[in-house]
Amino acid sequence: MTTNVGEQNTAAGGAFAPLREPVFRRIWSASVLSNFSQLFLGIGAQWEMTKLTDSTTMVALVQTAMMLPLMLVTLPAGAVADMFDRRKIAMMGLAFSALNAAILATLAFMGLTTPWVLLGFCVLIGAGVALYAPSWQASIPEQVSRPHLPAAVALGTISYNVARSFGPALGGLIVLAAGAKAVFALTSVLYSPLFLAFLTWRRKHVPSRLPPERVDRAIVGGLRFAVHSPPIRTALLRVLGFGLSTATASALAPLVAKDLLDGNAATFGILLGAQGVGAVIGALFVSRIREKIGVERAIKLCAIGTGLSLVGIGFSGSLGAACAGFFVVGACNILTIALLNVSVQMSAPRWVTARALSLFSSAITAGVGIGAWLWGEFADANGVSVAFIASGCAVGATALLGYLLPVAQDREGENGMVPIGNEPEVGLELTPRSGPIVVEVEYDVDPRQAREFYTVMMEMQRVRKRIGGFEWSLARDIADPSLWTERYHCATWGDYLRMRDRYSQEDFAVQSAADGFNRSDEGRRVRRRLERPFGSVRWKADTPDPLQETVNYMAP
Repeated sequence: MTTNVGEQNTAAGGAFAPLREPVFRRIWSASVLSNFSQLFLGIGAQWEMTKLTDSTTMVALVQTAMMLPLMLVTLPAGAVADMFDRRKIAMMGLAFSALNAAILATLAFMGLTTPWVLLGFCVLIGAGVALYAPSWQASIPEQVSRPHLPAAVALGTISYNVARSFGPALGGLIVLAAGAKAVFALTSVLYSPLFLAFLTWRRKHVPSRLPPERVDRAIVGGLRFAVHSPPIRTALLRVLGFGLSTATASALAPLVAKDLLDGNAATFGILLGAQGVGAVIGALFVSRIREKIGVERAIKLCAIGTGLSLVGIGFSGSLGAACAGFFVVGACNILTIALLNVSVQMSAPRWVTARALSLFSSAITAGVGIGAWLWGEFADANGVSVAFIASGCAVGATALLGYLLPVAQDREGENGMVPIGNEPEVGLELTPRSGPIVVEVEYDVDPRQAREFYTVMMEMQRVRKRIGGFEWSLARDIADPSLWTERYHCATWGDYLRMRDRYSQEDFAVQSAADGFNRSDEGRRVRRRLERPFGSVRWKADTPDPLQETVNYMAP
């Protein structure tokens, strides 16, 4: 059943309803302070870099250094979060960031920072945040009731932007008063409340009945799910394009303050503060905009609004005009990201939620990080003003992506897991590492319905691949055209058992559609085989071989 999320959210009590739930309220409140720490770090590092070097590219690379771990670490972190206790993983990430911020502060007090040392510690601190972020986002559904989930996702963005509204200006004042070294020290301290909030959360971790996947296979599984899931794939591509084109707003903001406005660190902080205020206000209206305007139309309007604002910043010569442009950019940016984030949350089943969200984070940070470098190079060659004008034109053009890659509507409830039920009969001695496993499913279909059946099976191909199947194929018997055989592989017996646990209601709907074409009174016939069955037969010819029987079972 399709449900309007905006209506759900209104009925559930509005934008702040999730704060009534104690665990979410404690963690969300502490996350505001940790976001202050991130912003302080960015302000201090970028301004310190302007003192250490005259290179525009090096200043822009501070943003890239902070985003790089979110591109490289977030996906493995999402895989780990899906496999282990998300609470403990979040705490590990926070502790790692706090430790490295403390080391950077110590080096700064000793006068040992250089441009590359500064960039290196920005990467390390960002790596801890990247480890923490997927665990936090994926655990939100455990902290709030289902009707509160869209509002809770929006509040997650507000958490960052409340800090961004005041953090940059406050960070600029701290830099002016005590220097960047004080900012680095404060960054380390402000991670502590969030660490304690997770420490006191009595989360009930329910281990899987199967051993954890290997991290590399879990990463591949997450990537395959995203590739074969149209709603997730579309959201990733849209947010990547948006991040690439809008990176000037964050990467070149200090140069707007310094070169276009002849200002100082406080001016830089005011600009980012205006952007943060816009983001907070935008996030408050996520649910209402989803209900009244619709996701796709809202994203297009945000792209146009962001583009016009960036062009305006490029032409601005006053602090007021620049602040107005950054305000609109902040509101449009957060609306776009929040709307696409909610789309991912509502589309991804629980077994892969952290990986889907980590891919979303990787996409936006890849866009901003790579875009920061590219726009920095462009600004070096053409000037900051021209870079903002070109960036505005680019982000306005992303509105056209909506005609090629429209965002899918929410399909509430269709991604819930559905247990298959009966376990397959096994005659061989198998372990979770036994494999590869080959699965064949036979259908008896009226030849007059061949085209319709084939169309459904193309959707079945996407289902099998996104939950773990490899080398999918569909064959039709030459002698008897009514017989069709679906065939796919799983790397190991353990992978096949995990695949059986991943079927959602949407996947079962596709299976039911395929079964509707099957004329056999016995239903579809399923065979499971151990391919290259080394170890399942005796190694000497005169030793009796155990009986190997074909297993027939009526589940996929």
